[in-house]
Amino acid sequence: MLTAGRALLRADATGVGRAKWPSVFGDAGQAVVPAFTTAHFRIQAAIARRDGSPNRAVVHLVWAGMDRGGTFTDLRITDWFFTRTIKKGAATWTPQPRT
Repeated sequence: MLTAGRALLRADATGVGRAKWPSVFGDAGQAVVPAFTTAHFRIQAAIARRDGSPNRAVVHLVWAGMDRGGTFTDLRITDWFFTRTIKKGAATWTPQPRT
């Protein structure tokens, strides 16, 4: 789940990999221009935990980046929420779109 949370954050901030999650980011061709480049983006910390029930989880991420205007900010916080579904005995964690 941490890997998915990191990849989601990277896709959200930089645009790289958004097509992998169309339910989260919509049509990749109409994505908002990313505010950060991969060269000026890094994840500082990440943790995943249950979010109220065994079928809900949240990944908390702390990250840093330099925007296109040249302003560097660290200790940014982003949370990604996931729900678990079980099909044929296999659990799948699905990221939830931001509200």
